[in-house]
Amino acid sequence: MVEKFLEGKGALITGGASGFGRGFAFAYASRGADLVLVDINEQLLEETSKKITQETGKKVIPIVCDVSKSDQVEAMAKQAFNELDNIYILNNNAGVGDPYGPDLLRLKEKYWDRLFDINLKGQWLVSKSICKRMKKQAFKPIAGKVIHTASIAGMIVDNKIPAYSMCKAGVIAMTKLLAQSLAPNITVNAISPGYHVTGVYNNSEEAMVMTMNDGNVKTPLNRLGTVEDVVKVSVFLASPDSDFITGHNFPVDGGIAEVGVPAYYFKSDV
Repeated sequence: MVEKFLEGKGALITGGASGFGRGFAFAYASRGADLVLVDINEQLLEETSKKITQETGKKVIPIVCDVSKSDQVEAMAKQAFNELDNIYILNNNAGVGDPYGPDLLRLKEKYWDRLFDINLKGQWLVSKSICKRMKKQAFKPIAGKVIHTASIAGMIVDNKIPAYSMCKAGVIAMTKLLAQSLAPNITVNAISPGYHVTGVYNNSEEAMVMTMNDGNVKTPLNRLGTVEDVVKVSVFLASPDSDFITGHNFPVDGGIAEVGVPAYYFKSDV
């Protein structure tokens, strides 16, 4: 039986229409949360929202928003708090990937701008707009919880996806800074997925395995990651079991970042 520890609490998930965000949404709703789902893909957002409501019976408010635009983010936050009386969980998940291959010196400026605007600036803007309201909430002992989606590419930089690595390293740093700023009322943590089939790989296992082979990536636990692997850690961070944890980054990667062989691009190196 699933414990309803989020009953009476609201959760806001950016990038909520697909991938990890969709997984987080189903998991939080099944544990009692009403949801605000934020995404830029209106059609997919509506489909996901309706399915969650049908399967869980929980309230789901879909909001189309470009998280890189401060005016849209502030309007989204205002609507979210008007629709729900609290946002206890903020799951900052929206993100996009690099075109695979060009190193930092060959990366086009438009890709640099796009990734930093969405993956780093977007998480910062959403955190600012939500947390200034969240910290006034009356929940005890924790007024709210912030969970960022980072990446193992931010832990071990990868020159085939340089902008992605740099902005995800920024997300990990921002997690620690926000944990300082929002203590003791709000916990802030990050999850760093490894290789999981999501929109970053165009939902293609073949494309993902190609990048792993190209980088001679070794996974100690010897399987590909799933969305559910990441969702389980997010559920823990959303639960009372994690109330004394803040400022941490949790790699969910089968051991690649910390005990596996890092990605190299010349066979003589591995």
